[in-house]
Order: sequence, then C-alpha cells, then structure tokens
Amino acid sequence: MRLRLFACAVLAAGVTAASAAIIDDDPYGWLSDIHGDKAIAWVRAQDAVSEKVLKSDPRYRQNYDTLLKSLDIKDRIPAVELDHGDAFNFWQDADHKRGIWRVTTVADYAKPQPHWNVLLDIDKLDADEHAQFVWQGADCAPKSTRCLVRLSPGGGDATTIREFDRKKKTFVKDGFALPLSKLNASYLDANTVLVATDFGPGTMTKSSYPRIVKLWKRGTPLSSAKTVFEGEVGDISSGARVFNGPYGTIALIVRGLTFFTSEYHYLLPDGTTMKLPLPPGADLRGVTNGNLIFTLRDDWTPPNGTEAFRQGSIIAFPVKPFVMMKMQPTFIQLWAPDAHSTADSVRAGRDAVYAAVFRDVTGSVHAFRPGANGAWSDTTLDLPKGGSIAIAATNAWGPEAQFTYESFLTPPTLYATDGKAAPKPIKHQAPRFDAATQTAEQFWVTSSDGEKVPYFLIRKKGTSGPVPTILYSYGGFELSLTPWYWDDGHRPLDAGQVWVAKGGAIAVANIRGGGEFGPRWHQAALRENRQKAFDDFAAVGRDLIARGVATPKQIGIVGASNGGVLTTVTMTQHPEMLGAVVVQRPLVDMLRYTHFGAGASWAEEYGDPDKPADRAWIAKYSAYQLVKPDAAYPPVLFITETSDDRVTPIWARMMAAKMIDQKHDVLFNESFEGGHGPGATNAAQAEMWALSYTFFQQKLGSAQ
Repeated sequence: MRLRLFACAVLAAGVTAASAAIIDDDPYGWLSDIHGDKAIAWVRAQDAVSEKVLKSDPRYRQNYDTLLKSLDIKDRIPAVELDHGDAFNFWQDADHKRGIWRVTTVADYAKPQPHWNVLLDIDKLDADEHAQFVWQGADCAPKSTRCLVRLSPGGGDATTIREFDRKKKTFVKDGFALPLSKLNASYLDANTVLVATDFGPGTMTKSSYPRIVKLWKRGTPLSSAKTVFEGEVGDISSGARVFNGPYGTIALIVRGLTFFTSEYHYLLPDGTTMKLPLPPGADLRGVTNGNLIFTLRDDWTPPNGTEAFRQGSIIAFPVKPFVMMKMQPTFIQLWAPDAHSTADSVRAGRDAVYAAVFRDVTGSVHAFRPGANGAWSDTTLDLPKGGSIAIAATNAWGPEAQFTYESFLTPPTLYATDGKAAPKPIKHQAPRFDAATQTAEQFWVTSSDGEKVPYFLIRKKGTSGPVPTILYSYGGFELSLTPWYWDDGHRPLDAGQVWVAKGGAIAVANIRGGGEFGPRWHQAALRENRQKAFDDFAAVGRDLIARGVATPKQIGIVGASNGGVLTTVTMTQHPEMLGAVVVQRPLVDMLRYTHFGAGASWAEEYGDPDKPADRAWIAKYSAYQLVKPDAAYPPVLFITETSDDRVTPIWARMMAAKMIDQKHDVLFNESFEGGHGPGATNAAQAEMWALSYTFFQQKLGSAQ
C-alpha cells in the first residue's frame, strides 16, 4: 500500500468541526483521522493481515493475472467522444498504466487499426512532475485547440485544472489553471471560462461542492472573475453546463437543490441569468437543433399546459425562442414509458436524440428527429435484441452516432451510423470465455410487499445441485443494472471467466432503488421506504436457496458504495442466509453519514438523520449501530481507498474495527489510490477483484 500526503488537505476538508465533535463519542472515532499516524498504522496492520490470508492463496495470483490480462487486452473497444470530425479517447493498458489521451478522425476510427495521435501521456507526466495524477477528463473550447484538462492526485473527486494546447501538445503557459478542489469549469468561448470552485471561506456548500459560479476572462487573475450566480450553503452545488453546436452556444447554470432536483438558469449575453420554466425533477440530457432535451423524474404539467407528462418521459424544449424572443414556452413529448419500460441512456446529437429504451431490463434504441412545424419522428433502429444497448457517442457538430450491444454472454460490439444508413458494426471485442458452456436466465421473485422483482442468473449449462453463488446488486440513486459483459470494475469484473467458467454462479438483482423501471422503481425505495430495497435483495437470496441454486453457506454478497449499505444491512438482518460478504468502499453508518465527505448531498435518498422523524426509520437498519457481538455473522471482507473523498474510508475502517473487537471473522484492505472507484490503474482494479474472488473461493467452498 502506497500512502501520500498529496490530498490530505482536501480529504480533511470533508470532515467538518461538527463531524469531529460527533465522532469523538465513538470508541472507533479516531479512525476518522484519515491520514493520522495512529489510523494509518492500523490500516497498515490490517492490510498485512488480509494480504497474508488472501495473497498467499495460489488462487489469488491466478485471479489477478487473469483479470489484469483481461483489462489490458488490445481489442477492448476504445470509447470515444465525437467532436466535429475527431474522435477522442482515453486509454489504459499494460504499456500505459496511467493512461494516454489520444485522438483520431471519425473516419479513421471506423477502421480496424486506427492511427492514433497521442496528445497527453499521463505516465510521462507523472514521471516528469513526480506526481500520481489520475485522468478525470477534458473540456475543449469550440473551434479551438485548447482544452481544460482535469487531473486528480489519487483519483478523488477533487481535481486540478490545467489548460492544454492539443496542437502543440503542451500545457499553456499562463493559461487557465485551477488548484485542487471539487470544481466545475467550462469554456464559454475560447477566452472565457465559467468556473465554480472553492473561492475561499463560505463559498462551498455543506455537501462540499461549489455554490458560486463566476465568469473568468483570459489573462486576468481568478480573483477578478465576475460572479454570475450564487447558490445557497444548503444546496448540493452550483455549476455550469455549456452546449455548443450549429445553433450557437447555450450556457446554463445548474443549481443543485437536492441530489435529484435542480434549477436551470440561462446565462444571457450581458452576464445576467434567467430561470428556465423546467420542473425541479428535470434531468438534462443535452441539446439537439437548439432544443434542450430532458427526462422527467416526476409527472409534470407544463406552464400553460393542460396535459400532464408522465414521469420518465423524454421532453424537448426550444429554449432560444423562449429566452431571446420572449415567446411562450413550448414542450414536446418525444417518448413516454409504461410500467415495464424506461429510457436508460439518452444522448443528444446534432440531428437526433437517441434513447436506449429498456423493457423488462433488455434494450432497443429509438432515434427522435425534429421535423417541420415542431413535429418529431420516432424510429426504432435495427440493432440486436435480448441484451443491453447503450448510446456510446453522439456528435454535436455532425450526424454520427455510436451504440454498443452486449450481454452477460456476448462481448461488446460497437455499431455506428452516419445519420442516414442503418447502424453497422465497426468494432468487436473478442470473447473472454466460452459462452456456449454458460447460460443466462431471468427470473422473477415476489418481495415481502408483493412486488415482482426480476433478477438474472448466470451459471454453467447443465448445472445440477447447489454451487457457490455470488449475489450482486446496487439498488439506489436510479442506477440500472442491465446485462453487461463483465468489463466494468465498478461491478463484478470478468465474472464469466474467473467465476462462472469455474463452476460458480452469479445472480444480478434488479431491486427497487435502481432505475430499471424508471423513476417509480427508484422512488419506491427512497427515504422511509428504504427497507423495500433490502427486502427485495433478501427475496432474491431466498429464491436462490429455494431453487436449489445454492445453500445459505454458498451464497456470497458483494456491493460497493450504496451497495455497502445494502450488503451490511443484509448481513445484519439475514446472517443465516449468507456464507460470505464483500463490502467495497462502503457507506455504513447511516446515522452520521451526512457529516462526512459528500454525505449531505444524499439526504433525499436516505433521509436526514439529524431530523428526529428521519432518524427513527434510519436507526432501524443502520448496520454500524446494529451489529452485535453475540450474533453469528458470515465472514466479511472490507475494501476501501484512502483517497475516496466522496464516501471516505472511515466507514469501512470503523465497521471493520468494531466487528474485529466483537470477535467476528473480518478482513480489511485499504489502498491509497482510486478515489471512489475500483482503482486508478488496471492493476489496481485487478487487485481489488482478485482479493474479492479469492475471499469468496475461500469462504463459499470455492468455484475452484
């Protein structure tokens, strides 16, 4: 484990004075001193124990090597951002551990072996500057070679910004630059930036994000930037979103009221703002032909409207006639869901809006095109069915769009269209395992309140009798778990090869709290109804046992972040149903979560424990308070990252320490880098999942 003090100030800023006072009354509160000598000594000691137990197992090295090889493959489809005639990509492999930012033309990208032009080599940058930067993206000025490059030491949410000239391949001397902070910055034009950052005391929200947006001119100090918008301390954040296309520039200020509601303000040429007549639950997806495209989290009747739009609908709003010509606002419904469908990924291009529409958790793609007199067409594209479709890329300046198709047994294929012809496959990822030997089935189970909940079960064909089974879900923040080819480190990585191919099974549960059936599915498990998500997860576990898929001692559960709430609650409520638990970068203590990291921003998801009414229902499930020394819990592995400034590592530390003192079977592992993610490098991702799979192999009777 490598520890650095580079990000100490930022991480420490996530723990307020009020937090410290609250944590002082806890015997494990000293572990919240994230970089304190005593806490780090404890982390080092626990890492030594877990690494001795897991890394000494020969299966760990086998798992690690397989996972790393899978991540480092050369035929992985490079995801791109399309801009005019260019395709930009960030790439990591064995030769580029920290990664390279590169570009080719849209036409060349379609070839089997594109000719990439490397713009920025992060490994070389780190070596030159003796740093450990993690790439966090770039925002390029329209019709310019200059870009705002975001880099984070350790991979946390806090980033630096440096202006980069992609033609000269160097950082711009005396260009736009911002020090480390949770921030937001976008070009308004080539010489003007809208910036939201830590401008000093009182300029951040209690959720640790910026609340003030300023207009910053090239060649002037940041201190002279003009304030164009100021939110409240109790908001989540304020920031800018700037859209450019043939229609011109649309600059919006987004005031985050809660995690799920926002105000949208149009930035006028004179630097003032105009609030737009959008509902607070509008989720902005982009701009097509000058129309703002958004989806609805709630039913909504527009101003001067007579008919309500259904939650989950896709809406177009011609914004410039409203702003510039003072016309009455008009809103056009492009698509509306039913009880079994939802629009998952929605992307706006120059000529069309593309939506991946899922029905019972499998997808298709609709293309919506503006026509005469405000009418829009709706075309379902000819793409494979039975798996997951995602909108991979659109072009704000051209007709191109790209889509990916994959499933639990089918590796990703990238399809592209020029806006006229049907999408054609242009790139394929080679299989990582023999899909002919495996099967993926969808089952439905009845939860405790009668709701039907689906889940996928992936295992070897012809499996008879119970086998070690990993049960995975998330169940929060409207995030959907649609079929994927095991290539996302935030979810069970390469499970088809390292787990199912060895005789294990994996179940993916689409529980409430997610977005698999639109906003209603998410809202069904909010706040006082959170227990429904836990009940759904437990119902899937019981169904696996009833079907003979696994015995209780053969079921292992895994979850990260919000999934840490899910797994620790399930462990305390249903220990008899489980053989092992892996908890990754978790949120655990639900009675104090709002006082650390970005926790205050999630009160609309879980409730505010500082309010007595909310605290009453949260206290019924918060695992940190409910874990007991005399209960028979399954073995647990906690995994976290020191540089996580979103959830922070303190909850994994404190829960692990408490359970260890209670004499439960607990392992703990913490790495420095990665932020709130599976790792800053492919090697770090491979390590995290190799530890997880090896733990399951040891505790569940092994998938070999």
